[in-house]
Amino acid sequence: MDTEAHHTERDRSSTPEERSRSARVSGGVSEAVPEDDALVDSAADSTDGAARGRLSWRSAGVVGLACTVFLLLLSHFVLQPFLIPSGSMEPTLQVGDRVLVNKLAYRFGDQPRRGDVLVFDGTDSFVREPAEENPVAGLLHGAAAALGLAEPDETHFVKRVVGVGGDRVVCCDKEGRIRVNGTQIEERYVFLGDAPSKAPFDIVVPQGTLWGMGDHRSRSSDSRDHLGSPGGGMVPVDKVIGRVDWIGWPFAHWTTIAGTDAFAGVPAPGSVPAGAGGHG
Repeated sequence: MDTEAHHTERDRSSTPEERSRSARVSGGVSEAVPEDDALVDSAADSTDGAARGRLSWRSAGVVGLACTVFLLLLSHFVLQPFLIPSGSMEPTLQVGDRVLVNKLAYRFGDQPRRGDVLVFDGTDSFVREPAEENPVAGLLHGAAAALGLAEPDETHFVKRVVGVGGDRVVCCDKEGRIRVNGTQIEERYVFLGDAPSKAPFDIVVPQGTLWGMGDHRSRSSDSRDHLGSPGGGMVPVDKVIGRVDWIGWPFAHWTTIAGTDAFAGVPAPGSVPAGAGGHG
């Protein structure tokens, strides 16, 4: 039996460009695709792109917040950046240096030693209780200071320990040097050209406190300036925030804060007879 062939006529009214838009090739097989579907796909792609963009910004914000919280926790418990606002510790620390304060240095039974450079809260020893400030402003400033981005609180100080509890600290002997428990101290860290102290003093450091002085003696307001204050210029050990162990910024100043052997020959407190180690 003869079979009649049926031919499908192509739509001759369609142009090649229109036919191309209305066909999609998949695995070599042409499939007819309505033009409206193509528009929907394009709109969906645009929507997905915008959603991905919002998700990307949101993810970046979450990561940024998590990093900030981590740094604040690290600063509060372990290692706090501290901006040096003055020249009272030159040449050891320069104005604008950001030092790293080790908050674990005295957490496990160790005590501050002579020669240590410390950051401490000077409330009731160097300064009176500060006036109340706007809570929000205080919180923001505290967070910025904790990250080393702002100057520290006005109650925070950085000084070098010259005397610990029980020490007798005297200035000055015939050679113009400080004596601790009768031993003359060779203070090579003091700013070049500065005298150990222009103000004479003869004190015994009470137990549980420290006698602190700046390395730039002529520019430092320290224990010497607060002898008549309620705390007598002594810093309670429990007000110590931590030990300055490193300069972290600027990179040109990056270094560890080296210890000093200036106090190596100082005898233990109480081993010096009364009256010894005076002005001479």
